[in-house]
Amino acid sequence: MTKATIPITVFTGFLGAGKTTVILSLLPKLPKDYKVVLLKNEYGDVEVDSKLAKESSLTAVSEILNGCMCCVLVGQMQNALFEIRDQYHPDRIIIECSGSAFPATLAFQIREMELNTGGDFKLDSIITVVDAENFAGYEDTSPTAKMQASYTDIILINKWESVSDRQLDTVLDHLHTLNDLTPKLRCDGRNGVDPNLIFGIESKLFLDKNVHNQDPSHIEEVETLTLYRGSAASQGHKHDDDHVHADQGLKHHDNHVHAHEHNGILGNRSPDSHQSIPLETLKESLSELSKESVWRVKGFVRVQGANVETFILNWAFGRYDLTQTDPSALTEDSSVRLTAMGERGELRRAIGSLCKTLELSIL
Repeated sequence: MTKATIPITVFTGFLGAGKTTVILSLLPKLPKDYKVVLLKNEYGDVEVDSKLAKESSLTAVSEILNGCMCCVLVGQMQNALFEIRDQYHPDRIIIECSGSAFPATLAFQIREMELNTGGDFKLDSIITVVDAENFAGYEDTSPTAKMQASYTDIILINKWESVSDRQLDTVLDHLHTLNDLTPKLRCDGRNGVDPNLIFGIESKLFLDKNVHNQDPSHIEEVETLTLYRGSAASQGHKHDDDHVHADQGLKHHDNHVHAHEHNGILGNRSPDSHQSIPLETLKESLSELSKESVWRVKGFVRVQGANVETFILNWAFGRYDLTQTDPSALTEDSSVRLTAMGERGELRRAIGSLCKTLELSIL
């Protein structure tokens, strides 16, 4: 019996472009018995998207945190792919890169795995998601964003409904300059895109290893901080060296390095961790964040509205969603745990007002 090759679709795109939303939108359009496993990589150590994804029809979800698997964590990516193959035998693996990742190294690694395993894996396509609202801004400051748009099989233009025709033309002009031949498809809001348009591409990218030398040092572009309210000792409670992701059984070794000292906005003063955040206070604080210096804020927060409820917060470039989740996402002695990502050297200053208003410390 001939073994089936597992196609791998790699999603890249700058922070907040909407990669996870696009990926999850594909699932309802696939056959009921089609098995998809998501391997997600993100900076920070808060497993936000796994919480969102476990409500979907994904067969399994795994997150590799605190580093980028297109460079320093390539070995972890390889091990995770082997585990996915052996445990789930999926019809497809989707890899969602960190927002600042250029996937050349990752693509070469997949091609090497294809050779070394006799064809167990194949690189099907690299898809870049572009945020039409903010691309013109971050393209100017991020060489990685330019690389992502230049080396890809398909560009998906997201959030284009929120910009004027003139702004959209500007984005398209920039994209055509970077990559004239690659197809550019508009996402249909939260309905995303037809999977038939992006699956089965049989990518020819990165066959030439000389392209690898163009990988930028993208890690220097993004600074990541953990914000919390509650006991500092509880801030690593969910991150054992070998743990289950998204309650779906897939394990791998995490590359967590927990700081033993924290520079808190409150110094040594610990706020009442059981006191939830008033909803209006949270909304006002988020509205004041600068999207020029702060690009993503994601994590968990206990909110006081009509009732005290725990939410997943997902903020990107001025937009945010609050999705109710299980209270166990936070420990009893913690009411906020967030990861903030933004411009290196400016992020700490830019989140100062948020930390002061919500009484957050920085780990």
